[in-house]
Amino acid sequence: MNIAVLLFDDFETLDVYGPVEVFGRLGELYNIKFYSLNGGQIKNRHGVSALTEKLEDLNDNLEIFIIPGGLGTRKEVENKLLIDKIKEISTFSKFVLTVCTGSALLARTGLLDHKTATSNKRAFAWVITNGINVNWNKKARWTIDDKYYTSSGVSAGIDMVLGFISDRHGIEFARRITFEIEYNWVENKDNDTFKVE
Repeated sequence: MNIAVLLFDDFETLDVYGPVEVFGRLGELYNIKFYSLNGGQIKNRHGVSALTEKLEDLNDNLEIFIIPGGLGTRKEVENKLLIDKIKEISTFSKFVLTVCTGSALLARTGLLDHKTATSNKRAFAWVITNGINVNWNKKARWTIDDKYYTSSGVSAGIDMVLGFISDRHGIEFARRITFEIEYNWVENKDNDTFKVE
């Protein structure tokens, strides 16, 4: 399955590389590439940079589209060109996975309207302003609604991707990955330790 990971200035490091670590261990099943609106080098506030291809180069045989969060989402929710491209790609992707405040970007497209979604609980009040018709879940670690998977903050993206892999390949398969990466997987998607009180 082909995976496209969206990058933009000031993306959150673990939002991207947590899921990439998990999917990357299954190289025979998943092919990962990084994309941005204009292509080229994209850098975040941690000084992490990656070379990306242009979003317009994506074709409609994409299986998985990953949208991370980070401080950059505060600016990018107002980037109409990016939001329109996210909508186009999300429409033809088989699955769309958002991490942290990446759900704000997806919510801006309208594709999450009347669907259940979640996000980083510390940024929750801001995120929900970007999708007033979304059924925002304040308690979930991650949510699944149709082809859309959304997760809470930062490390929750790893939990969500393990959940996605469990849904595709079985829970024992996913648990083997957690052992390999020495990660304590939160298997219960409905209970986020960092939930809003």
